[in-house]
Amino acid sequence: MTLLPSIGHAASGATGTIISTLLTYPLDLINTRLKVQRQLKQDGSITDEDGYDGVIDAFLTIYKKEGGGLRGFFDGLETDLVKSAADSFLFFLFYTWFRTRRLVGRNNLPYLKVLEELAVGASAGACAKLFTTPVSNVVTRRQTASFKSKSGSPERQQTFAEIIREIRRERGTIKGLWAGYSASLVLTLNPSLTFFLQQILKRLVVADGKKRKWDDLGPAITFLLAATSKVGATAVTYPFSIAKARIQVSSADKEKGIFGMVGRIYKTEGVKALYDGIGGELLKGFFNHGTTMLSKDLAHGFIVRGYFVVLGLLVKWPGLKGKLIKKWRELKRKEESEFVRGGRFVKDILSGGLGHGKGVVIGSVKG
Repeated sequence: MTLLPSIGHAASGATGTIISTLLTYPLDLINTRLKVQRQLKQDGSITDEDGYDGVIDAFLTIYKKEGGGLRGFFDGLETDLVKSAADSFLFFLFYTWFRTRRLVGRNNLPYLKVLEELAVGASAGACAKLFTTPVSNVVTRRQTASFKSKSGSPERQQTFAEIIREIRRERGTIKGLWAGYSASLVLTLNPSLTFFLQQILKRLVVADGKKRKWDDLGPAITFLLAATSKVGATAVTYPFSIAKARIQVSSADKEKGIFGMVGRIYKTEGVKALYDGIGGELLKGFFNHGTTMLSKDLAHGFIVRGYFVVLGLLVKWPGLKGKLIKKWRELKRKEESEFVRGGRFVKDILSGGLGHGKGVVIGSVKG
C-alpha cells in the first residue's frame, strides 16, 4: 500500500524538477564551468583568458562571445531535463517509499528520528544515482563543450550516443560511464541533509506537530523552508561537488576515489579551490530547490485530486461500488494524510448515490 503515494510523490517531484531546471539552467551551466575551469586550465583545454572571474563575468562572456546570445546558456538542456526528471522521480519514489515504511506504527508522528531521516535520504539518493550517473556524465561534458572550444562554440554538438562512446573509449571500460558515482554516493548526503533540515525547520514552524498543518504550510513557507534547507546542505557538501565535476570532465581517473580528488585539490590549489563558484551554487540551490518543492506540492495536489476524481467516475460502472468503498477505507487507514483528505471526494460521491456520482465529481472539480 506504500507504492501508490510513492508514485504520486515521484511524479509530482519530477514535474517540479522539470520546471525548476528550465528556470535555473543557465545558472547551473555557469556553476559547472566554474567548478571545472581550474582543471581545464591544468589540462591545457582552456587558457587563462578563457576562464571566468565569477558568475557575473560568466554571464556576460557567454552572452557576448559564446553560443550567439541566449542560446549559449542552454547547451545540453534537453539531456539535463531527462537526467533531472529521472533523478527526481527515482529519488522521491525511493524516499517516500522508504520513509512511509519507517513511519508505519509511529502513532501518526509525521517525522522520523535524526539518524533515520538521514539514512532514508541517503539510501534514496544512492538508489537514484545508480541509474542516472551515466546521463549526468553526458550532461557535464555537453555543458563544458563550447567552453573548451577555442571559438567558444563547437562546430557540431556531439550527440548523446557519441559522448557515451567517447567516455567508454577514454576510460577503456563501460564502468567509465559511472565515473563520479563514488562522489555521488558522498553527495547523497546533500539531499539527505536538505530534507533533514527541512523537517527540522518544519518542526519549528509547526510547534504543535499536528499532521494537518504539517502537510499544509502554504506556498510561501514551503518555498522558504525548502530553499533555506538546500542552501545549508550545499554549503556542507560543496567540495565534493567540485571534485565530482572534475572527475567527470577528465579523460581518466587521476585519483582513486572522491576523497583522493578532494585531497589533491586541497594540497595543490588550496582551500579556496574547493569552493570555486559556491556563490552561484548557493543561489541556484535556493531558487532551484524552492521552486521544485513548491511546484511539487502543487502538482501533487492535482495528481491526488485527479486520482480520486477518476475513482469517483468509476462508480457508475456496475459492481465497482463495493471495490471503491474497500479501496477508500484502505487508503483512509494506511495511506498518507493527503490521500486520506482526498478521500472526501469519494465519500461525497458515495453519499450521493450512483445516479448522482458524476455530478458531484464535476462539481468538486469546478469548486
